[in-house]
Amino acid sequence: MASQTEPWLMENGSLKRLTKEHRHGHGRTAHNMSSSSLRKKSDLTLVSKIQLGCLRKFLINLQEVILGTKLSILFPAIPLAIVAQSFGFGRPWIFALSLLGLTPLAERVSFLTEQIAYFTGPTVGGLLNATCGNATELIIAILALTQRKIDVVKYSLLGSVLSNLLLVLGTSLFCGGIANLRREQNYDRRQADVNSLMLMLSLLCHLLPLLFGYAASSTATAAASTLHLSRASSIVMLSAYIAYLVFQLWTHRQLFEAEEVEDDDVPGEEAVIGFWSAFAWLVGMTLLIALLSEYVVNTIEEASSTWGLSVSFLSIILLPIVGNAAEHAGAIIFAFKNKLDISLGVALGSATQIALFVIPLCVIVAWTMGVDMDLNFNLMETGSLGLAIIATAFTLQDGTSHYIKGLVLLLCYIIIAACFFVSKTQEDGKNAPNLELQSSNQAIFKA
Repeated sequence: MASQTEPWLMENGSLKRLTKEHRHGHGRTAHNMSSSSLRKKSDLTLVSKIQLGCLRKFLINLQEVILGTKLSILFPAIPLAIVAQSFGFGRPWIFALSLLGLTPLAERVSFLTEQIAYFTGPTVGGLLNATCGNATELIIAILALTQRKIDVVKYSLLGSVLSNLLLVLGTSLFCGGIANLRREQNYDRRQADVNSLMLMLSLLCHLLPLLFGYAASSTATAAASTLHLSRASSIVMLSAYIAYLVFQLWTHRQLFEAEEVEDDDVPGEEAVIGFWSAFAWLVGMTLLIALLSEYVVNTIEEASSTWGLSVSFLSIILLPIVGNAAEHAGAIIFAFKNKLDISLGVALGSATQIALFVIPLCVIVAWTMGVDMDLNFNLMETGSLGLAIIATAFTLQDGTSHYIKGLVLLLCYIIIAACFFVSKTQEDGKNAPNLELQSSNQAIFKA
C-alpha cells in the first residue's frame, strides 16, 4: 500500500503513484489557484483499506469530489431544490435553493477541469478552463434564451463583469491592503494591461449599437442596424478571444501562469482522481448546473415580485455574487496572502472571458435560434459597464496597490447596486427614455 505522505491517485480501482511529470507538467492558472484555496485535503486512510476495488474507487471519488471542498455544506441545497420543484413549493424558495446549490457546483467544475488538465497537459487544460470557467453563466444564459428572456441574459452577464471588476477586485485590493499595511503590494502590470485592452474592445462593441438608437432616423432602422452590427461585433469579439487564448496559452504563457505557492497555501496540487472519473463527474455536475439554472430562470420573476426586488437587481447583483462565490472567496484569500497576481488573474480573467466569449457567443446562439439579441444593453447598463472598465484600468495602471484603490472600486459597485436596487423594470416602456431623447434631438435639429 502506498504511503499516505506520497502523492498518488486512484484509477481503475487501484492506487497509482503520481510521477513528477504529472505533478509539474502544467502551469497552474490564477483561476485554478483561486479555486483550490477552498479545497480540503481528504484523509483516505480508512477508505483505502476497502478490499473491493470498484467500491473503493467510488468512495474515494465521492470523498474527493463531494467532501473535498469547504462548500460541501451547501450540497444539500441541490436535492432540496429538486424536491421543492417536484412538490410545487413556493417559487421564491426554489429560486433561493437553486442559487445556493449552484455555488458548490461552480467550484467543483473548476476542480474537475483542473484534474483533467493534469492528464491532458497545459494547452488542452487551458482550453478546457477557458470554456468551462464560466459554465454557470453560460448555461443560465442559453436556457434564458430558449425562453426568450433576453433581459435576464443581458442582466446576468453584465452583472458578472461588474462583479468581477468592482466587487471581487475591489474587495481583494482592499483586504490585501489592510492585511499588508506595512509592506507594498506589487503585481505584474503586463497581464492587467492585456485584460484592460480586451475589455476596452468589448466596451466599444457595446457602445456602438447603443449609439445607433440616437443616430438613426427611425426606430425601425435603428433596430435593424443595431442587430446587424451586434452580430458582426460578436464575430469580431470571438476572434479577439481566440487571439487572446493563443496569447495566453502559447506565445506569452509565462504572463498568465500563477506563481507556485507552498503546500499549506494551496492543498491538492496533485491529481486525486483519474481522468475518466473526472470526466464523468464533470458531465454529471454540468447536468446538475443545467437543471438548477433552469429552476433559476423559471422562478426569477416570481422571486422578484415576492421579494419586492427588480429582475435587473436579482440578475445583475444577486446571481453573480452567489454563482461565483467560491471563485471570489479564493481571490480574496490570496490577496490577504499578498499574492495579487492570482487575485487579478481571477477577477480580470473572468471578466474578459464573459465580455469577449460568453456575451458574443450568446448573440450568435440567439441568431441561430431566431432570437433577436443585440449588444445594446441600454444607456444605464452600458454606462455602468464603461465606468467600471475605465475605473479598473486607472486603478491598475502603476503596478502597485493599497487599500484605498480597493475601497474606491467597492464604493463604485455599491453605488451601481443601489441604482439597480431602486430601479423597477418596465417591460413595456423600458426604452422610452432613449426614444424620448431621440425625438427631442430630432425636434432640435428641425428647429
